[in-house]
Amino acid sequence: MYHVVLLAHLLAATVWTGGHLVLASTVLPRALRARDPRILLDFEQGFEKIGMPALLLQVASGLWLASQQAPQWAHWLAPTNPVEALVRLKLVLLAATVLTALDARLRIIPTLRAATLPAMARRVGFVTVLSVAFVVAGLSFRSGWLA
Repeated sequence: MYHVVLLAHLLAATVWTGGHLVLASTVLPRALRARDPRILLDFEQGFEKIGMPALLLQVASGLWLASQQAPQWAHWLAPTNPVEALVRLKLVLLAATVLTALDARLRIIPTLRAATLPAMARRVGFVTVLSVAFVVAGLSFRSGWLA
């Protein structure tokens, strides 16, 4: 079961991180150059159909995987070993991702226009960096890179 959940987690991470890398490196620069929020909104509308389920799958599978490697949930917030510290790091990254996404969804996207594209670009950039940091932290469970 562990390997099936890990595979689902990795596939979801591929979708989430890959989507944000495409957004940040190709779609967003085109929208900024054209000063056209529709370019960004069109991508977001399509990506949300696969990106949000991928994020939810990552959260669910990530919590399950964390519980397998660090069963003491209290230690996730006050780690006593490197694995628990990585779980805490991933929880912090998740909180930052959720807060940034909520800010974009509730404050920026409803009134997105050419003048507010730079504010949206900052949020896209931040979530992209966070998604890559998720991958690095996940890799560290096996490689010990951050541990």
